[in-house]
Amino acid sequence: MNEMKRSTIFSGKVASPLRLADTVSDAIAAALLEGSIAPGEALPPEGEIAREFGVSRPIAREALRQLTSAGLVSTQQGKVARAKALSGEPMDKIYGYAVRSSIKSLREANEMRRVMEVGVARLAATRRDEDGLAVMREALADLDASVGKPAEFTDADIRFHLGMAMATGNSMIRIQIEGLRSIQRQVSEIFSNRSKRTQDDWRKTVARHAAILQAIEAGDAAQAEEKILAHYEAADIASVEVAEDERRGQQ
Repeated sequence: MNEMKRSTIFSGKVASPLRLADTVSDAIAAALLEGSIAPGEALPPEGEIAREFGVSRPIAREALRQLTSAGLVSTQQGKVARAKALSGEPMDKIYGYAVRSSIKSLREANEMRRVMEVGVARLAATRRDEDGLAVMREALADLDASVGKPAEFTDADIRFHLGMAMATGNSMIRIQIEGLRSIQRQVSEIFSNRSKRTQDDWRKTVARHAAILQAIEAGDAAQAEEKILAHYEAADIASVEVAEDERRGQQ
């Protein structure tokens, strides 16, 4: 590789001719995640990337394609590639397809969320990041105001759980919970529209969220875990009711 007089953007260099596109995309991803290129900022042109890494333009193009698929870069025909903020969007799309496939997938998704959110609730109670707590408080008020309105209730529910992730102060946890939005939306919509959903049931759901927030605000990790588990136990009951509705619909 010829020595370049100008300063370079990316810290990685191609060490092997094998899987060149992977090596290039890894180095560009590192620059994006380290903040060398800010979200919305244009990446160097394809030809410049190829020259800096000493690879062909098709290899540089494939590296950008990989980054686009991973949600780190946005590309449009005839325009420069731009950096994107790291988010759970790619996972959200995958989980969205999966959770809509069957009731079994829905139950598995709820189980996965329970495993994750027990730890999230405990860490949120330990860290209590104020930005996250503010999101939780606002979402709780919106939950209370949208009782009986499935779409609005679902949106507030999603924001509440995102706020809990934000309260951990951990960006990786926030991204992971963002990636579960399709699951949460599907679960919330199905549960909200089941035949046994009553006004009292709506109010109990709001109360469970309030108890989670109260435990986290108090910094009580054990209590936060207990309240999030109680929330998911109620979701298990709702899953049974959804299955009963489905069986009746098939008769």
